Amino acid sequence: MLAALPKPDRGLCLRLADTLARAGRLAEALGAFRGAARLGALRPEELGELACGLARAVGLRERRVLLLPVPRPSRLLRAPGERRPSPVPPTPRALLSCPRCRKLLYKPVTLTNGMTVCKRCVEMGSPRPQTRRVNVVLSGLVERCFPNECRLRRLAGQARNLQRQQQLDAALLKCEQALALAPEDDSLLLLRAELCLLVKNYEQALQDADVVCRKEPLLTKGHHLKAQALAGLGRSKEVLKEFIYCLALNPECNSAKKETQKVICEVFFPPSENVNQNSASSTRGRFKPHSDNQTNNQVEDDDDSDSMENSSERVDMFRNTNSSVLYFILGLHFEEDKKALENVIPVAPNTGLKRKLPSDMDDAHGLNGPGKIPKKDADSSPPRVISKLGGDCEDFAIDVTDFECALCMRLLFEPVTTPCGHTFCLKCLERCLDHAPHCPLCKDKLSELLATRNFNITILAEELIFQYLQEELCDRKRIYDEEMSELSNLTRDVPIFVCAMAFPTVPCPLHVFEPRYRLMIRRCMETGTKRFGMCLSAEHAGISEFGCMLEIKDVRTFPDGSSVVDAIGISRFRVLSHRHRDGYNTADIEYLEDEKVEGSDYEELTTLHDSVYQQSVSWFTSLQDHMKEQILSHFGGMPDREPEPQSNPSGPAWSWWILAVLPLERKAQLAILGMTSLKERLLAIRRILVIITRKMNNRQEAAPNKEKTN
Repeated sequence: MLAALPKPDRGLCLRLADTLARAGRLAEALGAFRGAARLGALRPEELGELACGLARAVGLRERRVLLLPVPRPSRLLRAPGERRPSPVPPTPRALLSCPRCRKLLYKPVTLTNGMTVCKRCVEMGSPRPQTRRVNVVLSGLVERCFPNECRLRRLAGQARNLQRQQQLDAALLKCEQALALAPEDDSLLLLRAELCLLVKNYEQALQDADVVCRKEPLLTKGHHLKAQALAGLGRSKEVLKEFIYCLALNPECNSAKKETQKVICEVFFPPSENVNQNSASSTRGRFKPHSDNQTNNQVEDDDDSDSMENSSERVDMFRNTNSSVLYFILGLHFEEDKKALENVIPVAPNTGLKRKLPSDMDDAHGLNGPGKIPKKDADSSPPRVISKLGGDCEDFAIDVTDFECALCMRLLFEPVTTPCGHTFCLKCLERCLDHAPHCPLCKDKLSELLATRNFNITILAEELIFQYLQEELCDRKRIYDEEMSELSNLTRDVPIFVCAMAFPTVPCPLHVFEPRYRLMIRRCMETGTKRFGMCLSAEHAGISEFGCMLEIKDVRTFPDGSSVVDAIGISRFRVLSHRHRDGYNTADIEYLEDEKVEGSDYEELTTLHDSVYQQSVSWFTSLQDHMKEQILSHFGGMPDREPEPQSNPSGPAWSWWILAVLPLERKAQLAILGMTSLKERLLAIRRILVIITRKMNNRQEAAPNKEKTN
């Protein structure tokens, strides 16, 4: 369509070039862009598809190298019954490495999810870094076991801080001191390259970035710094190689894409080529990207000698703009542009991927990609010396004192780290927070931690204890299990809440705010029993003789640490003896059950049961509406009459409900709670209902007489 137009259209030329670039036909796309440049100056933002096409070509070539077959170890035959080899435990260095940067932890910070990372990784990885301090326990352990590498990381951190303060000479001095300890550390080399770029020492920056690119060819930052150093030295084609490689490694990086487009425009379409020129000599220069070294000049001289034969044939054509545009568009330029691309991409991109055979291994390793040094140069470089800082600490040892809880003075069990960096046993920390929302050591406020209840275990501390303190951990766990077993006993040392009257089957909501009872409720939940006793206070004995066992149905915790406990009565008990444990009462108890009757006594009990039930219903229905609403909102509805009065060891549920709502003194309620005869309890309820009903009737009769008198 372009060839048929009397005058080529620049927009169509650009669309054709973009289409060819997307299809991977880069040499033809380059020619189409040259044709568009004949009609108007090209802008870097118009070369996006060409930049992506070059990056994809580099990516395909590198992927072809990565498809080399990896030799698989042969499976060893095991004799029948032979055990599998045990997995190799992680090394100390591996355990103490940051999961984000893969380096030894430096200023370790424990996050809310329990994971521990370097403080710098937290600041770099989140737009809103969590305000958490360095983990005191883990930081001290790393400093003791890896002193040299910690000094290295400290020097690097000081250099970065000085860099941010624009004190470049002092930052370079710190960086040199760090490199003296680890001459081949990639991060230090990249840091020195950044500093050298800032002081315009491009040669040193290029040398450092090149070393990193050879060791880590897939590290985008290394190629980006190398490109910046090459740009400072004015080596445009090599700059383009590195930026294309950056874009191939990270196609989503907009900054790398913009830089690539800009350099493409400078290399392939310099300002002198973005204007119409009628001389053949200026046109011939378009096929040669600007050279940076003697080798490239020699290549271009060879190209010139080859093209001299056909130059006379093209002179007349380039004197006409339309003809020159068609020359590029129709692909007559293909060989010249292909050579121009090969100067930037050493291996011409192919559309298919082939798996390299083992015989091709040597050739594959000899490929020169962007940012890589030819094999002969690599062989001449000095062998890599592994620094002692990279190895594991041979005398690595952990003592119990390294992981000792500052509260219980025992080995940390279920270690939890606070935002201020201190680590405690989970149970010890919770007990301290019951009394005050402050760190037990530094007194920092922990209100947010208390409100969220986000007590996640510090994973790294737990792994280290499990790996190196197994015997001590077993002893610690045995003590914990014994404590839990003792707390789980429902007849001996049962926790007692001294507060109000409770009855079997009747709901008993509680607002728990005292530290001792917060601890008691938490222990009931941890042991799994979810039960505790409720007793009244006694003036001389301390607690009442009889009580009711409650079962926790739900616990709702508030930000201040207090909670609302939804509990319900289960059974009755008698207190045999009582004592104190961690501030709250405990008691040895025996459970109470009603005595069962048979024969004529059972028939009499059934008749009494039905009669008292009807009497209770009549009394409740006679109450005023507002009183009914209050009773129903607190105690719920009255249970239905049970067909078998003795089916429940504690008696019918409705009888306890009516005792809970009747206006009785606590002494009377307590006396009825301790009765083991259902008949006596029903008779007591009848007498109480008669007295209350009589009083209600007297008040109703007295009200009209009082009105008449008035």
